[in-house]
Amino acid sequence: MRKKLASAAAIAAAATLALSACSPSQSGGGEGGSDDGGGDGLRIGIKYDQPGLGFREGDGAPTGFDVEVAKYVAGELGYAEDEIEWVQTPSANRENALEGGEVDMIFATYSITDERDERIDFAGPYFVAGQDLLVRADDTEITGPDALDGKNLCSVTGSTSAQKIKDEYSSGVELVEQGGYAECVTYLESGQVDAVTTDDIILAGLAATPENSGKFKVVGNAFSVERYGVGIPTGSENCSGINDAITKMKEDGAWQKALDTATEGTGYAPSEELNSGADAQLESCDD
Repeated sequence: MRKKLASAAAIAAAATLALSACSPSQSGGGEGGSDDGGGDGLRIGIKYDQPGLGFREGDGAPTGFDVEVAKYVAGELGYAEDEIEWVQTPSANRENALEGGEVDMIFATYSITDERDERIDFAGPYFVAGQDLLVRADDTEITGPDALDGKNLCSVTGSTSAQKIKDEYSSGVELVEQGGYAECVTYLESGQVDAVTTDDIILAGLAATPENSGKFKVVGNAFSVERYGVGIPTGSENCSGINDAITKMKEDGAWQKALDTATEGTGYAPSEELNSGADAQLESCDD
């Protein structure tokens, strides 16, 4: 893994901030923790609004595939579940949360990119996703991004995923934007759109919610690569331990069990080629 240089003052400041407690409005459960393992607790950043991946309602326990992977990794690092402090970490705040010491690691559909790796480090990936389509369960016409001419396609405002389809696959598709994917799914159910697009596992998580059970399916024709990594502070001593835990979770079947539970009833199966090939190779933890 590429390591970034930091001044001694910056490192000291980050270490001091790492000991500070998180805001009660963002976190819950457990005490503050250290990055080195074996401390009072471990602060893990997740999303609270992605069913099937990272979802938390009120004071309830968080659920989803990201959460299960995080709990497994934490256990391998020596932390019991009651020693985990869950911290809500939206996409726009992930790098800041790691740099400011608000969290020790992040499991939140966090794609590994060179730009992000300039600010923080990554372990993993623990999953390799791909952009795909969600359609109604009885749809037999839409088999991929090149079958959308004349169709209405929904994605969230500001996302580039739908425009990518228009630019590269189906120039005749009509794009519809909504504030969130839940709104897109409502449009899909009512027939106002014909498909929804984003990462395949996010779509599967939406389709697996009780209110959506049996109504939708993931097409299963992924056309991009998104390597979901574990965000960690630069130089974290946990990197190798996280990678070892991910490998063990896949080997002992817990990874597959967590994925099946998170996407039950959707017919979704992750790309075996992506999740066992070169894209799934773990990041180096060398300096």
